[in-house]
Amino acid sequence: MGEPWAALVVVLMLTGGEALEDYAQHRSKRELTALLTRTPQRAMRITGGGASGGADDAEDRSGADDGAGERTETVPVEQIEVGDLLLVRPGEVVPVDAILLTAEAEFDESSVTGESLPVERAAGERVASGVVNGSTAIRMRAAAGAAESQYQQIVELVRQAQGSRAKTVRLADRYAVPFTVLSLLIAGTAWVLSGDPVRFAEVLVVATPCPLLIAAPVAFLGGMSRATRFGLIVKGGGTLEQLAEVRSAAFDKTGTLTTGRPEPRAVRPEPGFTEERLLQLAASAEVYSSHVLAGAVVSAAKARGVALLPVASAAESATNGVEARIETQVAEGVIRVGKPSWVAESAPELRRASLDAGELAIYVALDDRFAGTLVMRDRLREEAPATLAELRELGIERMVMVTGDVAATADAMAARAGISEVHAECSPADKVRIVAGLRPRPLAMVGDGLNDAPVLAAADVGFAMGARGATAASESADVVNRFDRIDGVTRAIRIGRDTVRIALQSIWLGIVISVGLMAVAAFGFLPALAGAWLQEAVDLVAILGALRAVGPRSERRR
Repeated sequence: MGEPWAALVVVLMLTGGEALEDYAQHRSKRELTALLTRTPQRAMRITGGGASGGADDAEDRSGADDGAGERTETVPVEQIEVGDLLLVRPGEVVPVDAILLTAEAEFDESSVTGESLPVERAAGERVASGVVNGSTAIRMRAAAGAAESQYQQIVELVRQAQGSRAKTVRLADRYAVPFTVLSLLIAGTAWVLSGDPVRFAEVLVVATPCPLLIAAPVAFLGGMSRATRFGLIVKGGGTLEQLAEVRSAAFDKTGTLTTGRPEPRAVRPEPGFTEERLLQLAASAEVYSSHVLAGAVVSAAKARGVALLPVASAAESATNGVEARIETQVAEGVIRVGKPSWVAESAPELRRASLDAGELAIYVALDDRFAGTLVMRDRLREEAPATLAELRELGIERMVMVTGDVAATADAMAARAGISEVHAECSPADKVRIVAGLRPRPLAMVGDGLNDAPVLAAADVGFAMGARGATAASESADVVNRFDRIDGVTRAIRIGRDTVRIALQSIWLGIVISVGLMAVAAFGFLPALAGAWLQEAVDLVAILGALRAVGPRSERRR
């Protein structure tokens, strides 16, 4: 067309746009990237003698010998196996989920739970990977490999979120075809009416596609990064779109509307077992469980001063409970802790406990003998009533409780939370069927635990609470809340709405400015060179507008 300078500016525009896009995406993914950089890479493994000693003589180099036949070696975290002894020095990140062997220790758990104050742990407690050790060297025994450990699972979820770019452009796709047709129509009309083919080029050079190609994905990545700041891992831009439109919400009870840390009400051993023995068996197995109630059982044993038994192997059965094999000089056998129907498979004489409203029971068996029942009472989360009230203010039309607990317990908790519609004593299949039939849509399902995985996957938006190693629930959910607060649901919906609003504003801002410039160029008042520079300005305005989805730097979780 005889416009070499305009062509040069267009080339500059393309290369500059790529650089601007890289900058914008880097900034929008800042919070997501921060999680990845904290991933434990190395671990110090203890080999040789002295498997149960203290950590006072901790050496700082690979292959060090403490003089008692015990050595430490620094290995990649992927080489750690269940049962390995580990040494964690002051200020180091716990590399894998592990059982604390040192009498007591203090950890910074803010990266995993959001708790800003140091947390004290005692010997026998399970500590999640990703937390930071305090001021003393400690010994731990690996309870999971790297791939199964909590922080690494969170990191994998973040990687999935970062790789969801293809879904984030769906919103822009709705506008791309009409905008392209309009651009060609204006350019063609200008050419026909003027009889000058240069006019066609002058119009198309300002028909910028960047608000569609760059601004929308940047806005969605910014929204995902902003959510991460509050402990929310959103797995894609499509999820943010769904969150912005949610009209119904379903909630599990245990660990979701309740704390998941029930208080022990009664220990009911069967003949041949004492209360301490029953607690010891249950807690020794529950250490290896990711269920929200497991920590409460371990804490109850700790409060009574009950020592845990060493476990040779352990496995968790999704939706049922945990099974652990003990092999000690005093006793050996297989412990089962969990639901009555599952425990009864090995202990047929199991008797169901009578419960009052608000109580729940955990059943324990040793080999083929029914050992007894632990009766617990869970507590409603303090923020639950306010969170549900806020959801109503956000326009959520229908809220229901869907739980496997007995009706008396479920009704009591639902009434205190402010939910009138309750579906109790549901199996995982029942939950899926009920949630699939709920209207209006889209529907968000909020749950916690392995047994919630199917229903989280069946909902329009699955929201997993806690991410405390409940991998099946976390993998099937669309949003994973690392922090143990239910008000993350309202935060996620607000972020979704803000992100979609900002993305639409960026798209329309770019389109309106571009159409205006195309109209000016169509009448011959905008040379191709000037139009190319103005095109760059439109791109810049649209992308900077999209970056608002990241939120202000001063914004922090409250």
